[in-house]
This record gives sequence, C-alpha cells and structure tokens, in this order.
Amino acid sequence: MTVGVVVLTLNGAKQIAQALGPVLASRSVAKILVVDSSSSDDTVEIAQSLGATVEVIARAEFNHGVTREFARKRLGTDIVVYLTQDVIPEAGFIEPLVAPILAGEVAVTYSRQLPHRGADFFEAFPREFNYPSQSNTRGLGDASQHGVYTFFCSDSCAAYANGALDQIGGFKATLTNEDYFAVAAMLRLGHRIGYVAESRVAHSHRYTLAQEFRRYFDTGYVRAENPWVNEIAGAAEGRGASFFREMLRRLMRQAPRLLPYAIVQTGVKWLGYRVGFHSLKAPLAWKIRCSGQPYYWRSKFAVGTAP
Repeated sequence: MTVGVVVLTLNGAKQIAQALGPVLASRSVAKILVVDSSSSDDTVEIAQSLGATVEVIARAEFNHGVTREFARKRLGTDIVVYLTQDVIPEAGFIEPLVAPILAGEVAVTYSRQLPHRGADFFEAFPREFNYPSQSNTRGLGDASQHGVYTFFCSDSCAAYANGALDQIGGFKATLTNEDYFAVAAMLRLGHRIGYVAESRVAHSHRYTLAQEFRRYFDTGYVRAENPWVNEIAGAAEGRGASFFREMLRRLMRQAPRLLPYAIVQTGVKWLGYRVGFHSLKAPLAWKIRCSGQPYYWRSKFAVGTAP
C-alpha cells in the first residue's frame, strides 16, 4: 500500500522545513504534497526546494474539510497522512503511525502530541490529558465508555485509509472538527480508530482567553450543526468536566496559585461552547464576531448564515 503525506501551509516559511524533514527522510512515503493558501512569504519556494510538490490555492478557497479532500484526491495513495505546518515530528514517526492501517486493524490513526519545549502548564496539560503514553483503539461499541472521546482525532498529524474515506464520501465542508466528524462517520460503518503513542510529534499552543472563547464557539457551533454525533456519543460537556477535574487536581499539587486562572479559563471555554451551540440562527455579524475563523462566514462553504 502506498503512503502519501499532505502538509497544509499558510506563511509557514519558519516552520515548513521542520515539518517536512522527517517526512522526506522516511522510505515509507511515496508522495508529498504541500497545499499552500497563497502565502505571502517564502513557504512555497522552501517546500519546492526540499523536494515537495506544491499546490497553491486562493485563501478564500481554504476549508478544513474541503482542502483536505482536494489533497487526498490529488495524491491518490492508499493511505494519506495529514500534517499541519506547526507540527515538529520526531524521526521515524510515520512507520508506527501507518502500521495499524497496513495491518487492517483500523481505518484511521493519529499521533501522540507533546508540548513544545518551554511550554507552560496551560499549554502542556491539554497535550498530557488528550495524548497519554499508552496506545489504544476504539470503535463505535466503545461510545458508552468513552463518550465523545470515542471519535477524538487530530489532523495535525493523522493517517487515513483512503478507501474508508471514500466510503463516507470524504471530508465535508465544515467550520472546524473535520477529523472528528469523519472518524464518527467511519466508525458508524464498523471501522476503528487507533491512537499511536509510539508516533510522536511536538505540537502545542498557548491561547489567550479571547482565543479560547472563539475556538470553543466554533466547536459548539459545528456540534450543533451535527446532532447525530451527540446522539451516538452524548454531550461533550462530560469530557470537559473530566478535563477540568484532572486539571484542578494537578494544579492543587503543583501550582495552586494558578487555580483562579484555570477556573476563569474553563468558564470562558464553556461559555464559548454554549454560545456557539445556540448560534445556528444568529445573524451573520454575530457569527463573524464570535468565531475564530471570521473568513469562513463569507466563504461559499458557510451554510445557512443569516444576513
């Protein structure tokens, strides 16, 4: 089975070489495609000089689902690995990532994400909570145990069997969470997902409170757009409550002075999610103001936006 790698970029000149290095060094990779959203820096030239094929699209044409769908069809490999430009993979990360797919055990896998060097508590803890040291596989039958985590995945570094994506009609246009919905659709057909802790990449972010609100607004909005997922796995708040409890326990032991900020941050996330969840019929101006991706709402991919 052939393996292709897609890297999505926008003004990633300072990052693209780190993302591509271990990919270029892998003997398992047959094709590498960089899809660039019309960068204004040297991203395209650097990627081409390293040996990657580059497709440039207009910024207005970018969509988390549609662009990934375009890329996988352009590659045409049996397995497609998706990366974002801000991921720093460890050497040899691809082979363990694709191994469960090659073995026919799962249809999609994703890597363990570690915080970047120097990350503070609020940047590092989400990686530690969501990406444990032990690998696992999950199927639809595990939804009663894992809830929304059953479908958890991250296209910052994930691999998909192209045939399984074909079965669900590929990635759909969406504001965000294209990976989550694709995995849920595949598991409904009987496929499984694998978390591969042995495939490791560095990837983390420190968000302001305003950024957290907007990110969770987007997540709440798309979850409301897709009620079928909640019908299978239950509401997302259960996973959030587990995250909050573990964060508080960790802070009480390690840095109790950070507890007030942790409580405020969690409240902001919860508020953003709930506002987004109840904003399907909100005016367009409201969605643009609250969203972390204001460009989306005036694109051809936004559906049902009120004037």
